Amino acid sequence: MTQLLVIGGASLDVLHFAGRTEQAAGGAGMYTAVAASCAGARVSMLAPRPAEMPAALQPAAQRITWLGPLVTAAELPHFEIAHHGGGRATLVNARWGAEALLNPAQLPADLSIYSCIHIAALSSAQRQLEFLQACRAAGAPRISAGTYARVATNETETVRALLAAADIFFMNENEASILLGGASAARVRAGQLLFITQGAGGALVVQGAHTAHIAAAPAQELDATGAGDTFCGATLAALCAGAHPQQAARSAMPLAAAMVTAVGPAVLFAHTAANAAAPTDLRVQVNAQQVERTARLVAALPNLQPFNFTGPHFPPAGHGAALDFFFAATLQQFGFWSERAGRYARPLLAAQGGQQRKGSDFLWHAYWSALQAAPAFAAPAQQAALRSSRLQAIFRADDGTQPMPALRLHLQQARAYGSDLCELAATPAAMLAHANSQPLPLAALLQSLDHVGGYKEDPLRKKSALLALILIERPERWLQPAPAEPLPPIVDYHLQRMCLRMGLVEASEPALLAALGARKRLPAADEWAVRSAVYSAMQQLAQSSGRSMAAIDWFFFNARTRCPEMTAPDCAQCAMDAVCAHRTQLFQPVLRTTFY
Repeated sequence: MTQLLVIGGASLDVLHFAGRTEQAAGGAGMYTAVAASCAGARVSMLAPRPAEMPAALQPAAQRITWLGPLVTAAELPHFEIAHHGGGRATLVNARWGAEALLNPAQLPADLSIYSCIHIAALSSAQRQLEFLQACRAAGAPRISAGTYARVATNETETVRALLAAADIFFMNENEASILLGGASAARVRAGQLLFITQGAGGALVVQGAHTAHIAAAPAQELDATGAGDTFCGATLAALCAGAHPQQAARSAMPLAAAMVTAVGPAVLFAHTAANAAAPTDLRVQVNAQQVERTARLVAALPNLQPFNFTGPHFPPAGHGAALDFFFAATLQQFGFWSERAGRYARPLLAAQGGQQRKGSDFLWHAYWSALQAAPAFAAPAQQAALRSSRLQAIFRADDGTQPMPALRLHLQQARAYGSDLCELAATPAAMLAHANSQPLPLAALLQSLDHVGGYKEDPLRKKSALLALILIERPERWLQPAPAEPLPPIVDYHLQRMCLRMGLVEASEPALLAALGARKRLPAADEWAVRSAVYSAMQQLAQSSGRSMAAIDWFFFNARTRCPEMTAPDCAQCAMDAVCAHRTQLFQPVLRTTFY
């Protein structure tokens, strides 16, 4: 379990909604803390603490460690809130009571035990900022903060200073309009995260200059009190546990949606681990029996070893620029196919250096040739300043043609990578040194890459996991993960094709099956349904087989030659033939993305 400290408060509220008035426990700090506890974090809350706990707050006190000055129940904050539906509400009356007693001198002596400290909305943005500065001075590893409309309006510049100083920030669309001129204008510095909730519209996840939208879980709204704080707490719990920012937000959506279906924090107080799992897209599901059959076969395969990423396409072991090379080239491992009239047309195959090279081999060789011609080519500053003409020359085939189907995207990714590292004043070597100094080096590296262009955009971290594999398996052994750290699945389109054909994942919707068989371009939601199911299947396969993810990945990657894109599968030569479902008419999702 991860530790989270929430600085905020609990209150006793009067709520008006749907023609009725109710009394309930409340407070941004309480909602955030209890939601984080529901999502699996070990949570402390610094807030005025009633010497005699009111019955309405007893469930909260049982879930969290409550720190702070002792007060009477009458001294607790009291809020009156009117809800208008659609997530809109008005703070009718606010009595902040003993919240004014909170000050940075009451912070725990050792803040290093917490994965993150969240400063919930207080009566004053200035006091939030003072808490943040005190936490930063005390060496807090990561600091989050939130706001609300009244303080954003009355203390706009102070809230903006709070936003600029925090590592993670939460606001809603209305507050984004006040502070940023609108959610669409949201940008934060490299290394910073911003979450903008949109009610039933979901949420925006802003990672530096990159923004992703996460859909809300469906719900019948009764009382929207605390929904945003619930989303905040559950998201922070997932972030502290190592989740990608987009996945953290996605995992928080079901709890936030459930919250609005009952009065006040009733759902949080009744929440158990049994109802914690986020719903999956039932159109594509893992076939557990097929995974087990395949796992037994994989476990028995002799000489199943990972690839060490040495050979003619790569710098030799010990090369001075090899680390920069792998950081800069791995993020380019995507998009090696062309489409025509909304359908998959063909894979990338072109002559380069006198040899026909396909997909990733073409990319590796192109970048290795560029590095040999210019030793600083892969350095972050060089990638940030990369010009289109230079990249076209690097990817030119022997016959003078340009075979890369998504050249513009490759240029954008290179520049985003270089720009983020330059803004962070980071280098690949420094990122590795930091990761290897942490108790969980692999997790630390993956979380660092969540802030780096070319890697941060993918919630399933395909390229980040591939880079981690390389850093672990290369002769230099750059990354030294802890013994129990599992490598995430590396889900590219070859693996998705194999899993669909083998029956490890099964698509049940006729329209989706038809589109996969016809190699039609898919909507993003359909692609996500397949890819996320494949991700889960690979996790289960690794766990059941006892084989490393690195070894499994290399086995499936090589299997692409026996189950290719454009010709009939050579089932007789495939080690998986005995357990394969032989659904050879199926094809991987067709969607242009920089993820794989």
